[in-house]
Amino acid sequence: MSNNCNCENPLVPSVVEVKDIVDETPDVKTFYVTGENGVPFNVMPGQLAMVSLMNIGEGMFSISWQEQNDHLQFAIKSVGLMTDELHRIEVGQKLGVRGPYGNGFPVEECKGKDMLFIGGGIGLAPLRSFIKYCFKNREDYGKIDILYGSRSYADLCFKDELFDKWPKEENTDVHVTIDNPEEGWSGNVGFVPAYLENLNPDPKNKIAVVCGPPIMIKFVLESLEKMGYSDEQVITTLEMRMKCGIGKCGRCNIGSEFICLDGPVFNLAQLRNLPPEW
Repeated sequence: MSNNCNCENPLVPSVVEVKDIVDETPDVKTFYVTGENGVPFNVMPGQLAMVSLMNIGEGMFSISWQEQNDHLQFAIKSVGLMTDELHRIEVGQKLGVRGPYGNGFPVEECKGKDMLFIGGGIGLAPLRSFIKYCFKNREDYGKIDILYGSRSYADLCFKDELFDKWPKEENTDVHVTIDNPEEGWSGNVGFVPAYLENLNPDPKNKIAVVCGPPIMIKFVLESLEKMGYSDEQVITTLEMRMKCGIGKCGRCNIGSEFICLDGPVFNLAQLRNLPPEW
């Protein structure tokens, strides 16, 4: 297999090696992968790739960051056969990756805007790619607010960035909440939508980017509407089971849209034109 994107057959993966594995939470690990000549393809924030493990299968995952030509990062939650097996591999394991897929976040359209990132659980992984992109191109974006929540402190992903690195970035505020009180936690307690309404960020010149469990997204979208955000100001991602990644199998279509091609990123105005399957 080639270590470059296979343009003749988009279903043939490139071979990469796992260079590092970081435990983010009890059930989330970040895998750092690279090919012989660096990354197998270049990605934009919010794009996806199909990751395959020999004799087990493959699954579509968000790329949580590309470090130049050095490596790709995938933050993967253990939720089933494929992901459970990925959590058992060690550094040096060979994987297949193919992509990139999806439209990604509208980084150009958001230039000059203040950014409000709202994430829950593993939903911080795709948001992270856009957050880090904004920091890398800091002069292109205004104030950055990051609101993130999870069930417990242990379940918070990317703790070093949440509590150490990101709060030190220019004109950036990070707000973290957990669902229930626990010993040693002095931060906010409560669900993300309620915390969002309590913070009440001004919608003027702001884009809100939302990613997390479907139930969280549902209530966050309601909160944003209540606070005066227009449909065009709200961006979210859809999670559908994607099998081929190239719009052929029909597993991820909603109406006439294919999530692997036309998504996974949509603004709320676009979503309102789709059948209510999302």
